[in-house]
Amino acid sequence: MNVLSYAVKTVAVLSSVFLASGSLVAQSAQKVDLHFWEKTFGQMALIGGCIVLTAAFVTIVRLFDMLVKMQEIQMLREKGLEQVAEHYAQPGKSMFVRLWERMQGTVPIAQEKEILFEHEYDGIRELDNSLPPWWLWMFYISIVIAGIYLYVYHISGSGLSSKEQYEVQMATAQKEIDDYLSRQADAVNEKNVVTLTDSKALTEGAEIFKSLCAVCHGSSGEGGVGPNMTDAYWIHGGDIKDLYKTILYGVPEKGMISWSSQLRPSDIQKVSSYILTLQGTTPPNPKAPQGDLWVVEKTAVSKDTVIQ
Repeated sequence: MNVLSYAVKTVAVLSSVFLASGSLVAQSAQKVDLHFWEKTFGQMALIGGCIVLTAAFVTIVRLFDMLVKMQEIQMLREKGLEQVAEHYAQPGKSMFVRLWERMQGTVPIAQEKEILFEHEYDGIRELDNSLPPWWLWMFYISIVIAGIYLYVYHISGSGLSSKEQYEVQMATAQKEIDDYLSRQADAVNEKNVVTLTDSKALTEGAEIFKSLCAVCHGSSGEGGVGPNMTDAYWIHGGDIKDLYKTILYGVPEKGMISWSSQLRPSDIQKVSSYILTLQGTTPPNPKAPQGDLWVVEKTAVSKDTVIQ
């Protein structure tokens, strides 16, 4: 029993060290933003501690089984049952053979009569074989893994819960969606551009206009160096596609620069859409009309409606 006691104490100390170190690192990882590998070490230490505990349990059971078997063999020999004792000890079989037989957990064919059930059906009788040890160990290991999972995800807080994982994945997916939509917004050009009507886009367009365009066209679009943006007359066309093209390429001969290198396609669409909202407004001191009267083609609006 001294060997068994020594083994129990040894594995107990080792498992305590593993669990203590893993717990400390895991708790520190929650309070401080540690490096990925430090967090990983904490989790590995916890798992290692659980493995050591499992190994300790297996070792204790194995040692106890060996001591009991030795005691039984000694008792059989004391009673003169040498043949039974020798068979019980399985002499001549290598360690690997005995291990394989124990993993299978089956009784040799020559001894199957000893484990037959009494009941019989149609000439068939059932063997009382035990469950294979490998199956039992898989079951035991699954219990240990369940305990590790419970500790990591529901007690220590070092792992993300199912809800937290869902929230992280949803946030990642939303970011990917936003990135995709932003790339799609920049796919706009003078041929497929359409007028934006949502308040967010028009607000952003107004900010661009006031920061870049107001210098030449006035803060309210009344005109200055550049033409008036609030009347119904246009020099290069008053359709959204015409506005987009004018801003994109500019009119260098008249002092209008190209904004293609400073504004994204989506930003040009926003400021173009905002300029169209200035149609019909009455800013102070408007500049005289320039260009041709722009008449909207017959659609859902009146034939005589004009826009800037």
